Formats: sequence, structure tokens, C-alpha cells
Amino acid sequence: MNLPPDFPIILGEWDQTPLSIQVVMVALWQENQTLKHQMAHLQAEVSKLEERVNKNSQNSSKPPSSDMPSKNKYPKKEASGQKMGGQQGHKGKGRKLKSLEQVSKVVVCKPVECSGCGALLMGEDHQPKRHQVSELPRIMPEIVEYQKHTLSCLACGTKNQGEWPADMPRGSFGERVQAVTGYLAGRFGLSQRDMKEMLETVFRVEIGLGSISAQEQRVSQALKQPVDSAVEYVQQQSTKNMDETSWHELTKLCWLWICTTPTVSVFRIFKTRGADGAKELLGDKFTGILGSDRYSSYNWLDPDKRQLCWAHLKRDFRALQDRGGESKTIGRLLLEQVKLFFGFWHRVRDGTLTRIDFQIAMKPIRNQVHSLLSVGTFVNHTQTRKTCQNILRLEQALWAFVDHEGVEPTNNAAERALRRCVIWRKRSFGTQSESGSQFVERIMTAVTTLRQQKRDVLDYLVDACHANLLGVTAPSLLPDV
Repeated sequence: MNLPPDFPIILGEWDQTPLSIQVVMVALWQENQTLKHQMAHLQAEVSKLEERVNKNSQNSSKPPSSDMPSKNKYPKKEASGQKMGGQQGHKGKGRKLKSLEQVSKVVVCKPVECSGCGALLMGEDHQPKRHQVSELPRIMPEIVEYQKHTLSCLACGTKNQGEWPADMPRGSFGERVQAVTGYLAGRFGLSQRDMKEMLETVFRVEIGLGSISAQEQRVSQALKQPVDSAVEYVQQQSTKNMDETSWHELTKLCWLWICTTPTVSVFRIFKTRGADGAKELLGDKFTGILGSDRYSSYNWLDPDKRQLCWAHLKRDFRALQDRGGESKTIGRLLLEQVKLFFGFWHRVRDGTLTRIDFQIAMKPIRNQVHSLLSVGTFVNHTQTRKTCQNILRLEQALWAFVDHEGVEPTNNAAERALRRCVIWRKRSFGTQSESGSQFVERIMTAVTTLRQQKRDVLDYLVDACHANLLGVTAPSLLPDV
């Protein structure tokens, strides 16, 4: 009987073994090899499952809300022995008194007679103690009735009809009701039913669900031109950040995209999460630098025009560390480099470190990160190798924030702005029509941009709705315009 390959026995001893024993030994050896392969496969599957179970917001893209409660995540601080609340020497921040010109009503509290002898008291206290209370009046809507009269000419009998004023709303609700509707949706993500209740309870405006939708569409029409201009503005900027999240339009799966700059952010809903969506939002002639995660939709861009999000990379490195073995060492050393260069970056933002000195300090860090990623491509863990290989393919996109001023090392700006849309989606399950999706795009663009510029959102929406009523150009969303 021929020996199987790699069979652990000397050939001379094998020849002296009875045939029946050889058959049994070969069968047992083959069964053992099969069990070894199965064990290796099962161990790999267990490792994958353990890694999947241990995923959290610190080592993956999962949101913090999905994290399981953990005693170790937020370690309990040792008691200081001091009482809760403001400590001795703490400078309080009380409300400042308004000037008398800003006060609606003054209640004067004067003593009438002397508490000692009972004599009548006269005069004024030129420095009385003052206490102010802010109160909301009961809000009642202003109902404006328009009357169009028809009069007959006494000379010829012709009937003459009056004309509605140009600034009269065509529907049953004025521009402030429209603006409040848009504000409650875009700023706070209220559902139409919640909006109806708030308008009726707080503002005493009787309105139906269908009318809520109609007001949103009027706001959407008012914002069309300013939002189109905002999209063009963002496309022309040299640095920007992008992100996307799922969205539902009726029964169709869509994707809500954001492209943000320091002063203007625009939102669009596309039926794709692929590169076509990114290209349409960025425009045909993209020449700047884009900050994003490592999602494949951005791979059509040259790495020289990208900045990968280091917050995502940090989670990737923590995932390496959590795997143990060689991966743990690679992950730990990479996290040390991340902590080191973020310390430098914070000093650049604070103005305590010049950009030239920052670039000099980053040279050894860049070399160390490259070396660690290169070593990671040779470890035994398959997923670790793939992660390091994929990052090295985009290595030039790791350091745009070092080489180019105005580029951020993370994609936090886009992710923070997109978070409200995620909450809106979870509460409303998306939109029911294309026009509803357009309202989401436009109101989120307006609200986010105005808050970036510290402009009053509600006042802007009122002005935009008024301009739409008159058929004139709405106020711009662009800075310094």
C-alpha cells in the first residue's frame, strides 16, 4: 500500500507493518487531516463572529446608540469629596437685566407706611432692587380678511370688480405659518402630525394634515432658486466634505447625500449610492480636495484630490487592536501615531504651532504609519492584511490636511450635519413622493447653511416665502451676499 503524502512514518517501518494495520492507519490519518481542516475553518468562523459581536462605535462605523451598556466604556471617576454643583470660587452666569426700554410692564412695589411709627411714606427709591420675569403671552393668530367688492357704474351700468392685493396669500395661510412649518420640519424634524398639534396647541392655528403638506411645498418652491445657487457655490469651492445615508421615497430605497463647506451645505436625494451620485453632486469639473470615508463611491477620484477621514481610520486601527496577536500590535502602534499627530493638529488649529513646523513634525509620523501598514500586509490575519492593503492603495489621501491648508483630517463636519437627517428618517420613514424629497433637500440645505452662518433661520424663511408670494428673487443663502 502506497504511503499518503506527508504521512508521519519512516518508509522502512511502513513496509514492515501488516497490510490490515496500514489500511486502518491511513484511514485514521485521513480522518485526522479532515478534522484539522474543519477545526481551522470553524476557528476562523468563530473569530469572525466574535469580531462581529464585539463591534461597537469605537472600532467600526456603527452609531454610538447601538452600543451595549458597558461598565468599562465610561469608567467611574473617583469621588472628590466635594458637594455636587458649583464649587467655591466658581463664577456664576446669571441672567443679565434688560434695559427699561426692553421691558413690557413694570410692577412697582412701594411701602405705604413706616413699619416703625406708621407715618405715611413719600418719595422715590432711585436704585430699587430689580427682578425680571420672562413670560410667553397667549398666542392668538392674526386673521386677515380680504373683501373684493363689485360696484355698478351709475352712468353706464358696467359692473366693476376690485383687485386682490399683490401680497395677499393665495391659500388660507400666510408666509409666517409657511415659514414656521418649514422651520419645525427642517430644524427639529417634526412629523406632520406633531406639527399639526403644535400649530393648534401653541399657536392656535387650526390646520389639517393636508394643509401641512401644502405649506411645505410652498416653502420648497420659495427655496428652489437659493438652493440651486448654493449647489453651484459648493461645487466651486476648493475643499469640501461628503457623506451619504439611506433614505426611502415611498417604497424605493434612495440615498441622501450631503456636500458641505465651512459656510454652505447642500443636500440631495438620489436613487443611487454609487459614484454617479457623488459625481452629480460634485459637478462635472471637480478640481478641489474632497474629505470622505473610504467608501468605494469616491474611488473614481484621484487620491491626490482626497482626504480620508481619520476618525474612520482610527476605528479601523482599534478593530485591529481588538483582534489580538500580530494585529493587536499593529493596531496599538498605529493608534499611538494617531494620538500623536492629533495633538499637533489641535495646536495648529489653536494657533500655537505654525503650519511649517507642523509639516516638519509630521514627517516621521507619516513614515511610521507607512511602515506599520506595510508590516500589516504580511500578518497572518486575512482581514488585517486586506485593511492595510486597502489603506496603502489610498496612502496619498491620508495626508492632504498636512499638505494643503483648509483641509480637515476628519469627515466630522459632514457626519454631524447628516445626523439630523438620520433622525428625521427614523421618525418619518422617509418621504412619500418626489416633491416630498425635494422639500427635504431644500429645507435641510437652508437650515444647515443658515445655522453655519449664524443667521436667523425663521426670519429668512419668512422673507423667502414673502418673496415667492410676490414673484421676486428670494434672499441668498450664500455668505456675504
